[in-house]
Amino acid sequence: MEHIVLSYEDRVATIELNRPDALNALNEKMLAELLQALKEVEKSEADIVVIRGRGKGFSAGGDIKTMLQSTNEHSFIEVMETIKQIAITLHQLPKLTISYVHGAAAGLGFSLALACDYVIANEQARVAMNFIGIGLVPDGGGHFFLKRKIGDVKSKQIIWEGKVMSAQEAYEVGLIDEIGDEQAIQQKVTEWLAKPIRAMIATKQLYAHLSEEQLLNTLQMETAYQAKMRKTKDHEEGIRAFLEKRRPHFSGK
Repeated sequence: MEHIVLSYEDRVATIELNRPDALNALNEKMLAELLQALKEVEKSEADIVVIRGRGKGFSAGGDIKTMLQSTNEHSFIEVMETIKQIAITLHQLPKLTISYVHGAAAGLGFSLALACDYVIANEQARVAMNFIGIGLVPDGGGHFFLKRKIGDVKSKQIIWEGKVMSAQEAYEVGLIDEIGDEQAIQQKVTEWLAKPIRAMIATKQLYAHLSEEQLLNTLQMETAYQAKMRKTKDHEEGIRAFLEKRRPHFSGK
């Protein structure tokens, strides 16, 4: 794999997003490799999975350049299907998962971080569910994972505002579970490995089973709404403003 680095140490698998020059923006190839890595880990003897990014940040989200290059509807559906499978696999994975956020975790990158069982962010981390800035809705199960952590009302406010939050702000609202450095990852891994982890995984799978249909429905609706939003004038303006590095002027159309 080119954009994903998968490694094992004892009972821990580490998946690293590896497009540091692009702030680990998730393009089609990277998404396919991430799903492949998750499927490999699923069959492994690892009990814990750590997901992190190389370079200056976790992930800047979906690759805008890829979005511009791909106006083909079939390609869009294929990418959204891969994103859906990543979210479902992470949600149901019979392992305990930790995301470590340093630097930026935005958009789809933030959805990916929230899909894990436990989110650690360092003090310099900045997170945002910022799809609204380009006239889109969250995907990757973003609606589901936000609601799971903080409920409907706060989730809507965060999505609509698209605000970039510091690690402390995200911790206070309940989006991340711990503020810490590299040592915090090892401490959590050590703590979990010292417990009857089969029972912990069974509890995870029980909750995953109970909410499986809701996640699947969310992902299907995200795909449908994302397809609609891609055809709006506001999305076109959001993309232009992003490329021109200016504030967008939305018309509500």
